[in-house]
Amino acid sequence: MRLAAIDIGTNSIRSLVIEPLPHGKYRILDDEKALVRLGEGLNQTGRIAPGAWQRAMDALIRQKKIIDGYKVDSIEAVATSAVRKASNGPELIRDIKERTGLDVKVISGEEEGELAALSAFHNFDLEGVRYLIFDIGGGSLELITALGTHMEEMISLELGAVFLTETFLKEDPVSSEELQKLRKHVRKSLKAFYTGDRTGMHCLVGSGGTISSIASIISAARRERYDSLQGHELLRSEVVHLLAMLARKTDKERRATPGLNPDRSDIIVAGVTVVDELMDFFKVNVLKVNERGIREGIILQGLRKQGLLAEKAPRNWRDSVKQFAHSCHYEPEHSQHVGKLALEIFEALAPKYRFTAKDARLLEAAALMHDVGYFISYASHHKHSYHLIRHADLFGFTPRERELMANIARYHRKALPKKKHDEFVRLAASDRALVSRLGGILRLCDGLDRRRNSVVEKLECTLSSNTLRIRTVGHDDMSVEVHGAQAKCDLFEGAFGLKVVVEASPPLPPLEEVEADRPPVSKGGRHPSGAARRSQ
Repeated sequence: MRLAAIDIGTNSIRSLVIEPLPHGKYRILDDEKALVRLGEGLNQTGRIAPGAWQRAMDALIRQKKIIDGYKVDSIEAVATSAVRKASNGPELIRDIKERTGLDVKVISGEEEGELAALSAFHNFDLEGVRYLIFDIGGGSLELITALGTHMEEMISLELGAVFLTETFLKEDPVSSEELQKLRKHVRKSLKAFYTGDRTGMHCLVGSGGTISSIASIISAARRERYDSLQGHELLRSEVVHLLAMLARKTDKERRATPGLNPDRSDIIVAGVTVVDELMDFFKVNVLKVNERGIREGIILQGLRKQGLLAEKAPRNWRDSVKQFAHSCHYEPEHSQHVGKLALEIFEALAPKYRFTAKDARLLEAAALMHDVGYFISYASHHKHSYHLIRHADLFGFTPRERELMANIARYHRKALPKKKHDEFVRLAASDRALVSRLGGILRLCDGLDRRRNSVVEKLECTLSSNTLRIRTVGHDDMSVEVHGAQAKCDLFEGAFGLKVVVEASPPLPPLEEVEADRPPVSKGGRHPSGAARRSQ
């Protein structure tokens, strides 16, 4: 089965063609976007202009032909703010039907919010925390407060980037007076229409072209190179600095801004202003980027109608990682055991090196996925693992975290990090140090399961000023694993500045011998001596 979604927005029209996959996922077959500015001049005339009408029709005819080429089973098409507001909106819907055969549903602001929330719930692990979902389009802004996957309050405001630009920003560059009037209007609107509790918000989850543009510009400024910005995290300080920079520039200068699509140069200032005011209004410091938003919400709604999406499928990062690793035919026993041993060493080091819970998650996930490269080839499988992880659709991880996990897995064998390794060198200095340390732990623990039979059952770690002493504990001979760890401690020793000493404890007696040596117990639960047996 193949599904298509079409989102007819105030600024652009986007279509998406997908093919469902197991576990509530899907594969994107086509993603088409056309800038049509359907809301151009709408504030002044109340009508969709002839030029905008024709641009929209040309885009829809082209996108419908693309969709037909994929032989989809179902098409969900919606129109939002501009068509909803225009007096000739119903005429446009009829014209679309006549010329393309598409049945377009004009949805309310609240329905837009529901679609944005559906996408956010599908992509972010925010169970148990309170946060704000928002979608900023060309004509409107949808706000949804949520606790976990439960929506609390939803409002739709006329605070879209196109609408605000045409209403408030006439000069080039934007004058300080115009910007202040715009800020005042946004604040006044938020205070007037949002009367709920503003405290205790964990973060903001934003979608829409403005959000993707902000993430792209900031990522370019950081010199980051990610295939996707889905899940990217931005700080309030970055948004503040970005707005100050964009507001100073002329439109021509903004068009040359790295990471910004020139087609959005005239409306980006208004869009970033809304985001800045939102973060200030709710006193939130972190913005999570949802590149998918409403159009994915349409797809998810369509999948649900077809019975292909569970109503409340539990999602967490560990299940997502295991699903991905399983799709690459990994060895779960080996990978999970290496992860267990790695976390034991991690816990011994964490206090001194100030590791965090997020670092532990990166290490465990990288351990689970370190051998997925076997799916392509044994030769250089560590390099294949890097590329597979980097491009994987992993729930609950940011692009930076995917890049870190890919590098950590890449260094579980063979060469150590080098200056000629572009994927390592382009990381920030602090991230390079983290990759070396976590990669060193993973590399060491891969050696501790050299025969892939979990013979090393647990580790006893003793950390001194310059040495980490590891005693292996198990029921069988562990000499091969001790040698394997000693052969793979090079990255660890270099990253931590510690000498690693690995030694095996005497093998534990077989469990059947332990049971045979245990004194018999009377029916009353007492030893023959009459003393009550202590719990083991």
